[in-house]
Amino acid sequence: MATKVYIVYYSMYGHVEKLAEEIKKGAASVEGVEVKLWQVPEILSEEVLGKMSAPPKSDVPIITPNELAEADGLLFGFPTRFGMMAAQFKAFLDATGGLWRSQQLAGKPAGIFYSTGSQGGGQETTPLTAITQLVHHGLIFVPIGYTFGAGMFEMEKVKGGSPYGAGTFAGDGSRQPTEIELEQAFHQGKYFAVIAKKLKGTA
Repeated sequence: MATKVYIVYYSMYGHVEKLAEEIKKGAASVEGVEVKLWQVPEILSEEVLGKMSAPPKSDVPIITPNELAEADGLLFGFPTRFGMMAAQFKAFLDATGGLWRSQQLAGKPAGIFYSTGSQGGGQETTPLTAITQLVHHGLIFVPIGYTFGAGMFEMEKVKGGSPYGAGTFAGDGSRQPTEIELEQAFHQGKYFAVIAKKLKGTA
């Protein structure tokens, strides 16, 4: 039976979504792994989103909390707000109380990826503070560490991401994920899928 990996994200301007798409490619490159992209619900009104110049959402389906339990592995992606995950993703996780009560996610691997506005805007604090959400569900956090190799030591170019997971910088919104950031996202997807597959095989 295939290992199911769900990539669940919130993206206001498309930066996190681009990472999610690349992570999906990486995870799907592992034989025996099925990957699906999901968005979490938007909590802001169309009026507010319009004032923020947010583009329309893509047609990626919106997930409900209970659907998380279907996956063998979960990758969560979100932009940062003041060094922590955006409220939209936090609101979604706040709605997972039923899963927490029954510990239906306990023992499943989980990873994190993210976008920040600047180099000092939370490339490490955002995933670090998000780990508390995983812990209460009994999820097993799977960081990428330094498995991305030389890409982790890039000093000539501005590069998002960290040992916690893939990342990018949005800046004023005009900057898009770079080639090396997308390569790291692909790596995270592939690396995570291999681990999820192994964990399912030993269950």
